Amino acid sequence: MPQKKHKPEEIVAKLRQVDVLVSQGQPVAEAARTIGVTQFTYYRWRKE
Repeated sequence: MPQKKHKPEEIVAKLRQVDVLVSQGQPVAEAARTIGVTQFTYYRWRKE
């Protein structure tokens, strides 16, 4: 299965979406799954 290359604007939007979900009480792992990325990818994006 080919990997999807996310654009920087998409990454920022998805990170904000996870922040909203986590503030509503959802676990980070579940929020990352909701936006369609792995937990590892989410933390890698946060580090960048």
